[in-house]
Amino acid sequence: MITRTGPGRLIRGKERMNGAMYREILSDNLLPSARALKMKRGWVFQHDNDPKHTARATQEWLRKKHFKVLEWPSQSPDLNPIENLWRELKVCVA
Repeated sequence: MITRTGPGRLIRGKERMNGAMYREILSDNLLPSARALKMKRGWVFQHDNDPKHTARATQEWLRKKHFKVLEWPSQSPDLNPIENLWRELKVCVA
């Protein structure tokens, strides 16, 4: 989770992630990160159109938890703020 007030918990995956793993990460970390960052009500969750993000089970989980999710246009990685972070990280690591 990245917000204007700072980053949430960093989760390091040890294997290729699937939809069930993604939902477990959200379940264990999304609300605790939002609370730790003192985010006010009405915040909106954003993720891209990765298949595990758009999976029916994930969408249903987000709906049941009453998360507001930003609609994301297809084929638009340039809009994703994390892409800028990856570029900076590559420069620092290289």
